[in-house]
Amino acid sequence: MELSETGSASSNSDSSGSICTESSVVFYCNSNSIQIGRDTPPHPLVDKLKRVNSVQAAAGNSRPLGKCTPELLMQRLRRKRTLVRQRLQEELGEIMEHFQRNTKLAESSKRLKSQIWSSVVTILLVKAKDLPLADDGSKLTDIHIKFRLGNEKYKSKSSWTERWLEQFDLHLFDEDQNLELSLWNRNALYGKANIDLSVFQRETTHGIWRAFEDCQGEVFLMLTISGTTALETITDLKAYKEDPREMKIMRDRYRWHRCFQNLRDVGHLTVKVFGATGLAAADIGGKSDPFCVLELGNARLQTQTEYKTLTPTWNKIFTFNVKDITQVLEITVYDEDRDHRVEFLGKLIIPLLRIKNGVKRWYTLKDKNLCVRAKGLSPQICLEMTVIWNDVRAICQILQPKEEKLIQQEAKFKRQLFLRNVNRLKVVIMYILDSARYVQSCFEWESPLRSAIAFALWILACVYGNLATVPLVLLLIIIKNWLVRMITGTSGDSAAGYYDYDYDEDDDDDKEKEEKKSIKERLQTIQEVSQTVQNTIGYLASLGESTKNTFNFSVPELTWLAVVLLVGAIVVLHFIPIRFLLLFWGIMKFSRRILRPNTIPNNELLDFLSRVPDDEQINQFRELPPTAPTDQSRNNPKKKVKAS
Repeated sequence: MELSETGSASSNSDSSGSICTESSVVFYCNSNSIQIGRDTPPHPLVDKLKRVNSVQAAAGNSRPLGKCTPELLMQRLRRKRTLVRQRLQEELGEIMEHFQRNTKLAESSKRLKSQIWSSVVTILLVKAKDLPLADDGSKLTDIHIKFRLGNEKYKSKSSWTERWLEQFDLHLFDEDQNLELSLWNRNALYGKANIDLSVFQRETTHGIWRAFEDCQGEVFLMLTISGTTALETITDLKAYKEDPREMKIMRDRYRWHRCFQNLRDVGHLTVKVFGATGLAAADIGGKSDPFCVLELGNARLQTQTEYKTLTPTWNKIFTFNVKDITQVLEITVYDEDRDHRVEFLGKLIIPLLRIKNGVKRWYTLKDKNLCVRAKGLSPQICLEMTVIWNDVRAICQILQPKEEKLIQQEAKFKRQLFLRNVNRLKVVIMYILDSARYVQSCFEWESPLRSAIAFALWILACVYGNLATVPLVLLLIIIKNWLVRMITGTSGDSAAGYYDYDYDEDDDDDKEKEEKKSIKERLQTIQEVSQTVQNTIGYLASLGESTKNTFNFSVPELTWLAVVLLVGAIVVLHFIPIRFLLLFWGIMKFSRRILRPNTIPNNELLDFLSRVPDDEQINQFRELPPTAPTDQSRNNPKKKVKAS
């Protein structure tokens, strides 16, 4: 075999070969020679033919390879493409068979991804009662409840007190209306219960007891079906038309002459949620999937989710039954993720007593701590609220125990929160101390005019006063504050202290500020606050223990002195009216500075208790018996005494 090069494309052919022409490559293929163009780069097929012809020449095989035409190359490519297509079809067939075996799972997964549920079922698991016993007759110690709605499953925490206070959000589809409950103790199933959700009214919180079918016991749930996406429902604001006749019936229901018909039905609240604007972007694409949650006590309702927007328009109307007019309406906006988790976007709290009926306005959304504006471009929510209530029922309910809010976020220990609470307590204590100093300054005649007025008021109160004087004094304080408010024009909010907002920012901001401070400054701040709290708690504990030791003869002499003083007080109070005693005590206090200018102000009761030792001092006063080192080692085996 020989390989010859030509300067131009050759067009010669014989019976044992053929010409293959493609692009600028020209080569002659037969059993003896291959010709290619000089100016063209080597072709992969040429190298392959060279290797094959070399093998044939070495084996003495002069049989031609056959025609190497474009049609032959295309046949080989089609053959390879057919093989690849067959393999792909086989793999796709296996995938289709898998989904055909699990059609229900595939359909539900598709629905969850597209998020086309009709409503959200909010379940508040409260408690259970009369549950069965274990096989050995003991109480179940690791019980938990499992929920199932369609293909969604949730499991509660384990509890031995039969009380959980957990909240679950399940998504309701039109064809899946059966909620399944099951009672478990570790891995053992004890009982089941079913709840048909189709019989419950939407947009209302229901408190229900449900008995288990296979065992004894009941479970208490608070169930709400809300977040409906269907239009023209009872909560659709576009389809809502206010009926004057219904409003008249509602107002007549809470007239004063019907105040004693149903004392727990205090009032009725209507909330129209139009939309929001300026929300923060929680998704990667710069958008959010916001929905709004409204809570009044333990009642919880929510709107539908508006996808891919920072200015959602919900247009929903909700109604609540008011059980306490002092309650607050909590409005929270969340972002919904694909895995059904939520992310906080803003919150707002509105007391019912501050609602202006029928006023449509924008409210600013705050952060989690309700101190500063939430993240975003001035996030706001548009609301219109109307509350109707009966005054007599509201007064009667205020004097009853307040309804417990079942779901409350547990406050974790934070240094900033600890410092804030200490400062709040410090403000209250300083207010009390300032009041005590003000009264003491009247006794000390620091301001003659003020002390003279106080002395005259004290004499009048002792001569003409009685038990009605105590509420009269409190009433005078209220009237004084009301007059100050009317004259200055300040509201009750201005009287409340403003907290340092630096304490209430998010954890990320706190970490950045903490990094700027040196370790020494942080430790010094914590040490000062801890020392203040430690000393205050120690003083209160010592005062309480001294009072206790006064009555249990820890110091017999002081106890007998207290007995004599108490007997004398009984005799004096029996024969002398208390007003004369207060008059005498006031004259002594006001005249002490005039008669004895160098006396030190004192409090007789605290001075007496300061002489009574507390438990720690009594333990310090206790004498130890003289014992030998061997006896000491026996009494305290942890300490080893070295032999001399």
